Amino acid sequence: MNIVKKDPFWKSKSLLEMTHDEWESICDGCAKCCLQQLIDEDTEQLVFTDVACELLDGSSCRCADYQNRTTAVPSCMALNRDNVYACAEFAPSSCAYRLLLEGKDLPSWHHLVSGRKNTVHETGNSVKDRVRKENDIDITELENYVVDWP
Repeated sequence: MNIVKKDPFWKSKSLLEMTHDEWESICDGCAKCCLQQLIDEDTEQLVFTDVACELLDGSSCRCADYQNRTTAVPSCMALNRDNVYACAEFAPSSCAYRLLLEGKDLPSWHHLVSGRKNTVHETGNSVKDRVRKENDIDITELENYVVDWP
């Protein structure tokens, strides 16, 4: 008997072909997209800060109001099928959606590969316990909080 091994859905479907549940499962839960970003005036490169949205729980890397996040925070980077191509460039380089759009595979620490949701945190690939809230800083001094780890 020949057993044919089927590719996982993220290798056999484009992002636009995925079901809602498949789409949602692509997110690795790193919460890097919840960080404030700036454009470096010298290099014109996108840089990340360790300043997170007020809705982010920095210990769990989960949004406190995921269903209503774009209403509560209009600047929320909520990737979806309609905007993924336009928004991918603003996502961190390790973002699973961005990686798939670039034709790359998911990293070994991604839960769909490792089989464990906490691998993203255990390997240091999330913002877990490394962020401050935007209401705790003077937002005009955001450049003082640029980090190189996302």
